[in-house]
Amino acid sequence: MNGPVQPSGLFASTRRLLATVVEIGQVRLELVGTEVEFEKRRVLDALIWAAVGLLLMGVGIVLLCGFVILLFWEGYRLAAVGTMTLLCLGGAVLLIAQARERLRSPNGMFGATLAELKQDLAGLRASDQHAQR
Repeated sequence: MNGPVQPSGLFASTRRLLATVVEIGQVRLELVGTEVEFEKRRVLDALIWAAVGLLLMGVGIVLLCGFVILLFWEGYRLAAVGTMTLLCLGGAVLLIAQARERLRSPNGMFGATLAELKQDLAGLRASDQHAQR
């Protein structure tokens, strides 16, 4: 007829509170694990695409340098080789500087977890203020 009677009292209330805290912790840890897995897959995917892109860029640069050197083979071959070398090295320095800058900036890896924890904290503060009234 009626549902099961839940025990009352300080110990029962404490057990329910601890069960709730453990459940909240478990959900948050699962969320962190999901975000780590997602970030790992995203980084691996980006590394694969970057490696293929770098390979193709390297082949393109070698072909471009060869084309320019053959174009100026008769009279300006040393100037062509020097210019292409400086362009390649300058581009490499700029790309390395850009990569360093990107690695130094934080990316907020656990954004969803932090948002959920802030919601939990706000809910606890609201319930605490409600209980004080």
